Amino acid sequence: QVQLVESGGGLVQAGGSLRLSCAASGSIFSINAMGWYRQAPGKQRELVATITTGGNTNYADSVKGRFTISRDNANTVYLQMNGLKPEDTAVYYCNAFKPPWSHYWGQGTQVTVSS
Repeated sequence: QVQLVESGGGLVQAGGSLRLSCAASGSIFSINAMGWYRQAPGKQRELVATITTGGNTNYADSVKGRFTISRDNANTVYLQMNGLKPEDTAVYYCNAFKPPWSHYWGQGTQVTVSS
């Protein structure tokens, strides 16, 4: 099992910045990728950004140029969010993926952007 603990959410005004962190522990060997997803009220969970162990990144079109995903050698992944918009308001979930099909999720952290 993999445990994921998120931190860094909160309330910010439009145009502001937040940095989310997610620390992985447990059976972290063979994790192929980590990332962030978000879910707004009444909407489906959607991908925000992912990063592989090789450093390859992928972003949703809606956050490109504003958000940056990174990871350190201690199995912590970060999401730097700049230029936040009210439509970025959601619960943000950390995800870890082990091939071929194992997904692990954090408990979620609330991000609220006021206009």
